[in-house]
Amino acid sequence: MQPSEISGLSEIADAYEAVLCDVWGVIHNGVAAHPGAVEALAAFRRRGGKVALITNAPRPHGPVREQLTLLGAGPESYDEIVTSGDVTRATIAEYGKKGGIHHIGPDRDLSLYDGLGVKLVGPDEAVAISCTGLAEDTVETPDDYRDRLAHLASRGIPMVCANPDIIVERGGEHVWCAGALARLYEEEMGQEVILVGKPFAPMYDAALAAIGHPSRDKVLAIGDAFNTDIRGANQAGIACLMVTAGIHAGEFGPAHAPDPQKVRDRLADEERHVVAYLPYLVWSGGRAR
Repeated sequence: MQPSEISGLSEIADAYEAVLCDVWGVIHNGVAAHPGAVEALAAFRRRGGKVALITNAPRPHGPVREQLTLLGAGPESYDEIVTSGDVTRATIAEYGKKGGIHHIGPDRDLSLYDGLGVKLVGPDEAVAISCTGLAEDTVETPDDYRDRLAHLASRGIPMVCANPDIIVERGGEHVWCAGALARLYEEEMGQEVILVGKPFAPMYDAALAAIGHPSRDKVLAIGDAFNTDIRGANQAGIACLMVTAGIHAGEFGPAHAPDPQKVRDRLADEERHVVAYLPYLVWSGGRAR
């Protein structure tokens, strides 16, 4: 069935009791919240629906909640937040029982380890790598990590990737994420990588549990990325609404007026299914950010 182009969430909201909504690319762009998206989720909640925000942020939900508030997305728009960091912590803790963990990523992600009792060590002492991203993601690329990863690969230790995203948009610019380093470590260096966030099942199981285990046929996932949001929803057996003005915006024509055929062709190429799409998440009206 071909996806419908809709003007706002209100057109399909009555079919669903709960929403699992992506954060970066749908609710904000890394710099500021999209007011229309915040209001759309708040309106869904006012009608009795539950909203869980699901994000591949490699930090626990507490710091993400604080960030959302600073960006302009307050608690009126969601019931729960489930992060890739939340779901990854148990895996990191298990490796931490065996020895030290080598962290790759910015210092802002160190809250990932709070309360786990793991010891962060250098590359030569570690039993595993915990990758949350690039330390200087506005200037670095995965190639800057090639030698470091090659040294770690020579020791044959696994990597736990706390953010499967390859790339995200930040204020109109694209920046590399932890998933890009995980891909290099696994595909080019042949090492074991453990990925836990979207699009993988534990993320969706955790999010559904957080809002009371609604029936999956009454849940709508909202996202902008083919390989994480849409793939994850499809694999989880959850209907999906695509926001086209996110990470793939340049592929569909003008951001505020995506070409329907281009959207449908890309969905077919990716072998992904969505029930509907719209440029930006809004409750009604279709064009406001």
